[in-house]
This record gives sequence, C-alpha cells and structure tokens, in this order.
Amino acid sequence: MRTYLVTGGSGFIGSNYIHYMFDRYKDEIRIINVDVLTYAGNPENLKDIENNENYTFIKADICDRDAIEEIFAKNEIDRVVHFAAESHVDRSIRNPEVFVQTNVLGTLVMLNCAKKAWELEDGSFREGKRFLHVSTDEVYGSLEEEGTYFYETTPYDPHSPYSASKASSDLVVKSYIDTYHFPAFITNCSNNYGAYQFPEKLIPLIINNTLQGKKLPVYGDGKNVRDWLYVMDHAKAIDMVMEKGRIGEKYNVGGHNERQNIEIVKTIIHTIAEMLPDSDPRKAHVNEELITYVADRKGHDRRYAIAPDKIRSEIGWEPETKFEDGIKMTIKWYFEHQEWMQHVTSGAYQKYYEEMYR
Repeated sequence: MRTYLVTGGSGFIGSNYIHYMFDRYKDEIRIINVDVLTYAGNPENLKDIENNENYTFIKADICDRDAIEEIFAKNEIDRVVHFAAESHVDRSIRNPEVFVQTNVLGTLVMLNCAKKAWELEDGSFREGKRFLHVSTDEVYGSLEEEGTYFYETTPYDPHSPYSASKASSDLVVKSYIDTYHFPAFITNCSNNYGAYQFPEKLIPLIINNTLQGKKLPVYGDGKNVRDWLYVMDHAKAIDMVMEKGRIGEKYNVGGHNERQNIEIVKTIIHTIAEMLPDSDPRKAHVNEELITYVADRKGHDRRYAIAPDKIRSEIGWEPETKFEDGIKMTIKWYFEHQEWMQHVTSGAYQKYYEEMYR
C-alpha cells in the first residue's frame, strides 16, 4: 500500500486533494496528514474521513525538524505532497516574517527530512519516491497585456511578501533537484475555488457576505484579472503529475477561466439571487448595491493567466470544469454548509475582517 504524506492537508486545497485521492483510490492508499492547524487549517474539512483506517492526522509544524524526521522514521513514506504554506497576500503584507518562516524554512525542512529518509549511500534515491511542491502563479508577477500568459519558462518577478516567499521555496526545491537529483516536481497553479475555502479569499468572502446582506469589498477598480481553477481539477492535476510527470520538471496548472474581480462578484450576486427561493427573506437584499470599493491592495498585481500547454501535452491533463458550472457547485456547497461557515468566521476572523476592510 502506497503511503502519502500530505502537508497542510486540513487546509482548503489539501483537504480537497485528500477527498479526491480517497475517492479515486479507495483503500489502495494510506494518507498521513500533517497540519499545524493555523486559522486556515480546519479539522472539520476532513470530518467525514477522520475514522478511515487508512487516514492518520498528525498535528505538527513543518518547521519542526524533529517532528517531521520522526514521521519519516516511523512510516514508509512513498509520496510527499507539500501544500502547507501561508497563502494570503493581505496577511503577508501585514506580517511578512511568518511567511518566510513557514514557506521557505518549512519547505527546506521537508526537503531535508525526505532526502535523509530516501537517499542511498551512493547519493541516488530509493526507487519510486516522489516529492511534489505545490506553488502559485503569483511567483511570475503581473501580466500587463491581454493575450500573454505565464509559461514554465517565464522569469520570476514576485511583488508581494507572499509571492516572494513562494518563489524562494520554488527555487529551494529546484536547487535540490539540480544539486542532488532529488525526485521532485513543482506545480504552479492559478487561483483555486471550491468547497472548504477559508472566507478571507474572494469567492467564499463574497458568498458569505452576500447571504448575510453585508457590504462586498472590492479592491481598487475591481478590474484585476485572475485565472480561476476549480479545486478538484487541481487535485486531479497533482495526482497526474505525481504519477506521469517527468521527475525534476515544473508544470503550470491553469483553468482557462480569466475573469475580472468585479465580474466574479457580480456573477456570485446574480447566481445566489437565482438559487434562492422567493420565500427566502435573504433574497430581498441580494443585489449589486452591496458592492463597495475599498482602497487597493499594496503591490496589487493586475493580471494573472496561465498557459497549461506543457501539462496537457506531456501528461494529458486539462481543466474539466467550466467556471459557470464550478461557481454554482461552490455556492451550493456553501448553502448546504452554513454551520461550517459560522464556525470558521467566529472569533478572530471577525477582528481580522474589520481591520482589513474598515
């Protein structure tokens, strides 16, 4: 039975990946989820599988070398899927140090522990071992011209502490590939959306505020463009890269769903209005009057767009979910999981929200 070590598996993308893998492989695999459970790591995301005999949760910090070494020593790890990272740009602007600590040092610890466990005396690595580092398109900077795209060969040009920390971690992984011939991959994905996403990110934030009749904060003029990828399509891409990709390569994972932020906001408003029955009192306040423009984010990149040509041609992956379908599935999930939303938006979240958008 193949054993996967998933870091940050209680977060948004990580928990969706774990759900995907168990749906895909059933009892053929074992997953060890290592998560320190910061504000964005939520055990409720995996409540339906927490008693699965092939699933193990370990609360640990990826920066804790002793804890990570112990996990490798006690388990025969075949695959590492490294999601764990601080990921919100706004938080990185307020507190850059924790982003460098987690995203750079934490990645280095994971690499060293995997290298120590997998390396043979001659410097080669045990057969079948794989390490996949999950990164972001934000490392490439900003695209100013329409019709241009990020490719795997696009020079790095990060503009925020978050994207700089991810660019740094990418380069650390690349250095291990080049120096030690370490069996790793790097994937750079566009903006994800779907179930279990913490509501500091645009789509769940807008869904939650719309349902509550709260103002919908939009940075600047709202015309910043992002390429949106349904999270389960991303999970499939990671699995396919792990099994079919060329070791040492990096692959861009994009959704071919470019939208301005203001388009996203208006789409959510109109979709919620359509989905709510006329008898629901919330429907009365669901309209574009909720939109409020706030001061733009510092260093706000104008446009991201990924060309997933390489992953399509080499591995056969391409996004399957149209945005119009994915956003309806996402809104439906939040409709059906209001209790989950209430739990994650209580306490510290309210203080953070007020400070960010006042």
